[in-house]
Amino acid sequence: MTRIEGTIETPHSLPGCVASALEPDNLTLIRTYPVEGGVRAEIGGTRLRSIIASVDDYLMNLAIAEEICNLPVRSERAAQNKDIE
Repeated sequence: MTRIEGTIETPHSLPGCVASALEPDNLTLIRTYPVEGGVRAEIGGTRLRSIIASVDDYLMNLAIAEEICNLPVRSERAAQNKDIE
């Protein structure tokens, strides 16, 4: 069988938070961990359909993790803007 491998690296202001949020998804095909300035996901397997499905799920979860990790930052900015008014 042919082994298929790849890496997805995305920039984030809070890579530790994003990687922690994605940690439950670290199953057989994908391993996610923080790197300087971002998050790296290493993907590997032998069945293309499984890899495609896993990457699709990962990207959706990544978007949600990024949004959740930035909630405190957004709330703080909103409070600062309210104080300025």
